[in-house]
Amino acid sequence: MKKVYYEKIGRRYKPVAEYDSNLMDGFPKGNHLVMCYPGGRSTRYNVEPALAPMIAAGRYAEDAMSAAMVRASEMRPHNKPITEKQRKAWNALAKAMDNDRYYVEIPSAREVTEAGLKAMEEEASKLLEHPMVQAAYDEFMVTCKLVMTADK
Repeated sequence: MKKVYYEKIGRRYKPVAEYDSNLMDGFPKGNHLVMCYPGGRSTRYNVEPALAPMIAAGRYAEDAMSAAMVRASEMRPHNKPITEKQRKAWNALAKAMDNDRYYVEIPSAREVTEAGLKAMEEEASKLLEHPMVQAAYDEFMVTCKLVMTADK
């Protein structure tokens, strides 16, 4: 739908701007990933087709990934193994510290990333168990192969 905006100049109204929803919502050449959700929309432009399932799974699995990263970033003893006495003391400290236990030792970024990726893979695997999702993914991969072959 096209709208024209006017501004009063003197005694007359003159067009100063246009808004065309079809033009504004159009996509440039390339592969794009659009995710609509209540209250908003996320658009990724120029997505590598082979990465689209991973990006979509990542957006879908954000909550699971966040929960996995929180679990992966809980405090833990620096030296392992620990004695039974140390384990009891550690568990008592964790209980006493409650939410502050996330700041005793920070795991490496690699560990946290791996936990997030593992959660994303699990979510993607769950989605691919559904026959419609698997069929859509297979069709997507065939289309990508056709496009890649046509561009060569």
